[in-house]
Amino acid sequence: MLTTRAPAKINLTLHVLGRREDGYHALESLVAFSGAGDTLSFTPDDDALSLDISGPTSSAAGAGADNLVLRAARRLAEEIKGLRLGRFRLDKRLPVAAGIGGGSSDAAAALRLLAKANHLAPDDPRLIEVARAVGSDVPVCLDPRARMMRGAGETLGEPIRLPLLPAVLLNPGAPVATGPVFAALGLQPGALRDGAAHGDIAARPGADELLAALARGRNDLEDAACLQAPVIVDALAMLRGARGCRLARMSGSGATCFALFSTQREAVRAASVIRAQHPGWWVKTAVLR
Repeated sequence: MLTTRAPAKINLTLHVLGRREDGYHALESLVAFSGAGDTLSFTPDDDALSLDISGPTSSAAGAGADNLVLRAARRLAEEIKGLRLGRFRLDKRLPVAAGIGGGSSDAAAALRLLAKANHLAPDDPRLIEVARAVGSDVPVCLDPRARMMRGAGETLGEPIRLPLLPAVLLNPGAPVATGPVFAALGLQPGALRDGAAHGDIAARPGADELLAALARGRNDLEDAACLQAPVIVDALAMLRGARGCRLARMSGSGATCFALFSTQREAVRAASVIRAQHPGWWVKTAVLR
């Protein structure tokens, strides 16, 4: 049995520059990853391709043929004849439809496990091509390290060595569909959007340098997501009011939000206060990388 983590993807920034002629939105996003995530295991079996899902958020994940783990495996098998498949087991702990790429990270984990089982190089171009075909966020999750992501997710920068970023991740339990959030921007194909382009991020930024760059950034989907799920406004207010919070923002298309702190102790204290006031919310401390 082979096992790997499928970490949560956090959009520290998310700029929407416009909409391309092919219908996809043109993005610039600084992406980081959290220790919080799902766990995917794989047992090679020449006679079967299957997926078993368990865990606290398994009921919302969907175990059918459209699950991204199975879609990624089938697509890679179409690309590589004779690919050895098998049985996947997913321990699902990330919230679903939450703006943190849970399904995409699961699919990327499946591709990593299949590559290892079939002695494929991690940078095999067929893996990257399949990742792009399965979903816009899957390529950046193949090698889950902080980096810039551009275009519709197909253009990735070099890994960035982030400073220590203690964080609280919070999801108030409101699933948010990505399509309507983008649609609310009202961009027609070929249209550009007002707003400054993303500033450069150094390969190894210091903490103050990075926080200053993040403060100049934004998530252009935040307002649209708040209209769809107003509880996001409450979640952001809770995080921004936490003692020691240096920055709070929504990730992706929502509803998961994050707050950055100077120390892990401050993050743990903030998470404890929020859990006490909102025991039904998904709240995790993390160090982003």
